[in-house]
Amino acid sequence: MSRRRKRRKKDSGKIDESWLLPYADLMTLLLALFIVLFASSSIDAEKLEEMSAVFNEIFDGGKGIMDHSAPSSAPIPKEYISDREEINSYIEDQKSLEGIRNRVDEYIAVHELENQFETTMTEEGLLVTIRDSILFNPGSAAIKEEYLPLAAELAELLVFDPPRQIVIAGHTDNVPMNSAEFSSNWDLSVMRAVNLLKLIMKNEHVDPLLFSAKGYGEFQPIGDNDTAEGRSKNRRVEVLIKPLILQDGTINPIE
Repeated sequence: MSRRRKRRKKDSGKIDESWLLPYADLMTLLLALFIVLFASSSIDAEKLEEMSAVFNEIFDGGKGIMDHSAPSSAPIPKEYISDREEINSYIEDQKSLEGIRNRVDEYIAVHELENQFETTMTEEGLLVTIRDSILFNPGSAAIKEEYLPLAAELAELLVFDPPRQIVIAGHTDNVPMNSAEFSSNWDLSVMRAVNLLKLIMKNEHVDPLLFSAKGYGEFQPIGDNDTAEGRSKNRRVEVLIKPLILQDGTINPIE
C-alpha cells in the first residue's frame, strides 16, 4: 500500500513539456512576421537581400528551433519582386549615366578642356557645365566661329539609345545687362541656351521633342558675384542629361 502511494506521488510531480514545440513554432512565425513588416516599411535592394537571408536561416531545416524539413528559401511576395525590379532599373540607369559621363570626360581630356568643361552627377541627372568664355564673347549670345565644330561634336555626345531628355540652361553673373540687343541678363542667358540648342539640332540623330532651353539670368549663381573669379564661374551654359528612371522606379516623364 505504501509503495503504491509513493509511486503516485512521484508520477504527480512530472511536468508535461509537449507545449514547448507549438510555442517555439509560434515564436518563429511571429519573428518572421515582424521581419516582413519591418522590410515592407522601406523596401530597397539591400533590405530585400537581408530579408531573404533571414528567412532562409529561419526556415532551413535543422538550423532553427523547428527541427523539421522546410523549403530552402522563403518566397518573396509579388509586390516585393516588383519593387526590386524598379530599384534594379534605377541602378542600371545610373550606371548608364556614369558611362555617358566617362565618355564626356574622355572627350574633355583629349581636347584639353578641363578648365572650360566640367561634369557632375546630380539628383536631376548628369550635368555638363560649359564656361561661357569658350563659346561666347562678353555680352554676346553668338557662339564663336572657331568653336562651332565643338558644338557639333557635343551634339554627337548627346545621341543616346534609348534617347534621353536634354535641358540646356544659360546663366550669367549679376552685372546688369542693358544693350541694344539684350535688355536683361535673362534675355542673354536664354538666347545663349537657344543658340547652342540650334546648333545641336543640326545633328539629324537627335530628337527635338526631347530637347528644351532655359535661361536663369543671374539668379542661380554657383560662385561669389563679389569676385571676378566667382562671376566667371557664374557665366556658364549647363547641359542636363536626365535619367530614364526616377529614384522611385518610375519612368521619367517628358516635360
